[in-house]
Amino acid sequence: MSLRRSPAFRVGLSIAVATGLYGVSFGALGVAAGLSVLQTIALSLLMFTGGSQFAFIGVIAGGGSGAAAAAAATLLGVRNAVYGMQLNALLGPRGWRRFAAAQITIDESTATASGQSEHLEQRRGFWTAGLGVFVLWNIFTAVGALAGDALGDPKQWGLDGAAVAAFLGLLWPRLKGREPAAIAVVCALATVLAVPFLPPGVPILVAAVVAAVLGWVSHARSASGRAMEMEGLEPDLDPYRHREEGQ
Repeated sequence: MSLRRSPAFRVGLSIAVATGLYGVSFGALGVAAGLSVLQTIALSLLMFTGGSQFAFIGVIAGGGSGAAAAAAATLLGVRNAVYGMQLNALLGPRGWRRFAAAQITIDESTATASGQSEHLEQRRGFWTAGLGVFVLWNIFTAVGALAGDALGDPKQWGLDGAAVAAFLGLLWPRLKGREPAAIAVVCALATVLAVPFLPPGVPILVAAVVAAVLGWVSHARSASGRAMEMEGLEPDLDPYRHREEGQ
């Protein structure tokens, strides 16, 4: 299949554009929080995980210390380590590609790769979304940082809505069964309930924990059911047992 006809390539490209454009918001907010243009650009180049970056500048803007900002960013970045384990098993990158893959392992690249059924499409989706977001996010971070207040409120451009719409586009096809839909509803409810009481960025971690617990319970229940079925269908390999029981 050519790259133009690849569904993973098209999805990854659209996700990259929708997410990358939102880098303007981070660039403008980073400078507004007190960081220099170079510091803001460096955060996108080196940290490169949107939630952690916004958490970092949020703490700085609120008067927090650098250590507190780093702790908040690290807390939100833990999920990328989980993504890395999943993608290492899924794609198995080798050599220098492992280092490149580690840098672009984010929500968007993981979701795009996981949404494909064929191995080639999984690889295409991961690299297209990951590299696309990395390039565009950094370009528009620089634009936002240099333009600063001239852009006004980034939310007026609707870029935050574009990123959310992109994630919904990835999520919707995966909610075909009752169980995934039910887990999604419970996680959404947990997030809504947590928002008034927890700092920005933490409610999504609460939702992740809820999803992990529900997934573990569901997996354990399914495994138990399969084990019981296997026990019920297990053939009798001892032809003398019934004879001895009848004596």
